[in-house]
Amino acid sequence: MSNPYNRHDVTDENWNKLEPIITELLGKWGGCNANDNRLFVNACLWIIRTGSPWRDLPTEYGKFNAVHRRYKRWCDKGIWDKILAKLMDEPDYEWIRIDASHCKVHPHAAGAVGGNQDMGRTKGG
Repeated sequence: MSNPYNRHDVTDENWNKLEPIITELLGKWGGCNANDNRLFVNACLWIIRTGSPWRDLPTEYGKFNAVHRRYKRWCDKGIWDKILAKLMDEPDYEWIRIDASHCKVHPHAAGAVGGNQDMGRTKGG
């Protein structure tokens, strides 16, 4: 049976980018194995994406108080900041670029008509 919370989980492609960063950072302080780290990151993403309190964390991710305690430890050690800094050092330019070739400007935003804008005699002036 599939987990109904999978839509909040880290994809395999993204995990392949995250795992070495997390392993490198946790090597300084010790930590759990890669599966536990992925489950923990997925739990944190579930909380962030749903906006739910920790108490409502699905049991598939573990006990909410243990996950929250680990989240606080990562915050206190600056692990989240270091993960983001490392990810920003190697940006995925495909997501940074904006392809605006399909965007249309609203007619009122097109700018002023060129030429003389004075009111002439024919317009009641």
